[in-house]
Amino acid sequence: MADLSDALPEFTKWPTFPFEGDLRLRQLDPPVETEPPRLGEDPATCLACAAPEDAYIWVSDRWRVRALERPTGLPMVLILESRSHLDLGDLPNLFAAELGVMTVRLERAMRSLDGVARVHVNRWGDGSAHLHLWFLARPYGRLQLRGTFLSLWDDILPPIPEEQWRENCALVAAWLAEFGGRPLAEPPRIDWKAPSTLGAEEIGSGQTSSGQPSGATVDQQQRDSGQGTPADARGTEGTSTPVDVADNPPANGRTSATDDADTDPTIIQKSASRSAFGVPLDDDEGWEEGV
Repeated sequence: MADLSDALPEFTKWPTFPFEGDLRLRQLDPPVETEPPRLGEDPATCLACAAPEDAYIWVSDRWRVRALERPTGLPMVLILESRSHLDLGDLPNLFAAELGVMTVRLERAMRSLDGVARVHVNRWGDGSAHLHLWFLARPYGRLQLRGTFLSLWDDILPPIPEEQWRENCALVAAWLAEFGGRPLAEPPRIDWKAPSTLGAEEIGSGQTSSGQPSGATVDQQQRDSGQGTPADARGTEGTSTPVDVADNPPANGRTSATDDADTDPTIIQKSASRSAFGVPLDDDEGWEEGV
């Protein structure tokens, strides 16, 4: 084969191309007579076949969806795999039909995430013999990331926050579970802080918010400042006053625990999950089994 021309291809001038400056082409190696086997050609050595269920965010009888091990530069990168050790050309008709349905569902689920404009679907198949399709979410408004080089930008951009990444995984898993299968990804835990912990840093530093030593009691501080109140003048200070529920109804509008019993929890869970994403779901209920 003749040497490649030193002229750079036209796509290096595209605004979506990630690199600039002095570039030169790498020369092609001579072709080999026999290509090496891909990873996992033998099912006994296939990493996808040996992967446990908890390595995935959603699983069903015939399909599994997993994320990468850690956040990357894009809002979401997911991989759809067949549970059986098959390649694309090996799929029987039923699996091939389900692959189309699963591709559409996963694209819709990822596109429903906040800040996602498009979802790129790719299949290369040169690295692993086990069927796997890549789904890459392009951030909304990032026009420079459009097109061919999105997978390169994913390695270039700084990783998104892990909390956001975990939440996105959980949302996609919940979307897919609406049509069957089992979601395994959990949303990040909320870092609740009790009111009693407020000002803990000040106490730990030996000072209270008023600047007094943390070991001093309230009465001692009042006496030191001349603001002490005689015990007989305090009266009922510090006692609690009953609150009438009728004057202060709960925020959710319920006045008793029996209100919850009148509502079907299954309906609540499904309606909340369907409305949380803001994108119409497909109505292909006939594909639920095994998908």
